[in-house]
Amino acid sequence: MLVLWISARVFPESDQFPSHREQPGKGSLTYSINVGLVVLPVTVLDKSGRFIPGLDEKDFSVYEDGVLQKIQVFDHQDIPVAVGLLIDNSSSMVPNRADVTAASLELAEASNPADQIFVVHFYDNIAFALKLGEAFTSNIEELRAAVSQIAGLGKTALYDAVVAGLDHLQQSDLPKRVLVIVSDGGDNASDHTLKETLDMIAQSNALIYTIGIYNEHDRERNPKVLKQISGISGGETYFPKSGAQLSEACKRIATDIRSQYTLGYIPSNQKKDGSYRKIRVSVNAPNLGKVTVRTRSGYIAPRTGPNDSPVSSR
Repeated sequence: MLVLWISARVFPESDQFPSHREQPGKGSLTYSINVGLVVLPVTVLDKSGRFIPGLDEKDFSVYEDGVLQKIQVFDHQDIPVAVGLLIDNSSSMVPNRADVTAASLELAEASNPADQIFVVHFYDNIAFALKLGEAFTSNIEELRAAVSQIAGLGKTALYDAVVAGLDHLQQSDLPKRVLVIVSDGGDNASDHTLKETLDMIAQSNALIYTIGIYNEHDRERNPKVLKQISGISGGETYFPKSGAQLSEACKRIATDIRSQYTLGYIPSNQKKDGSYRKIRVSVNAPNLGKVTVRTRSGYIAPRTGPNDSPVSSR
């Protein structure tokens, strides 16, 4: 989900968000001041879990707090994405490092070649793994070196890593942004709380996938947290039991990102009150049988500040 706050301007060519609603000869989309455009990545699966291509705008309905919304943006293109790989490098993850490294590289190789990717290792601290001065890279050898780094041992600062990843995504000019987190879900070293982290995710424009790797006897594991983090963002959680399943999960995530539909709407509720808005997307395609539709569960609306300007982090 992406909430754009636009000050009465026309997007320059480099900033355009693709839309099939534009007319030939028409410039890019223009919105009046302080009108929020909510943009949703939407995954549609058939009863066998396969991605469903070829749907049209008329097949979708979007509801905010139960109220039907008018779709302003519809797209199904494989556009470049800003991706953060957040890798748990605490002591509990040591036995799985080789598999995590291999699977992370497979995810990068299966992504759009124009994706902007960065790598974060987290343990007691947060370590950005690209070369100094580089915010993102598409170079597979640079990613190999970054993913393979042994950043440290000790405790786990998962929540701080998520917050750092959300902040770093803001350096990208790409409209679609994703975090992929590999962890056991435990946290015993963060300054941020789980509630603070979930609130930041709800205010962000990032889609988050989590991959849970842990020993069943590990007292630090917390699969529930991994599900919360991905679920609120519209992503998915995977719990692979082997290196092969981990590899398959990463490939699945890459395919998911590249197969999504993008829907956008201007909320009928224009109050800037900081309230949480529930989102539901349905697909009307009777010929497809039962389908699963996955997107964000909602978002936190911006709040008007003292100078009557929208206040929104990320």
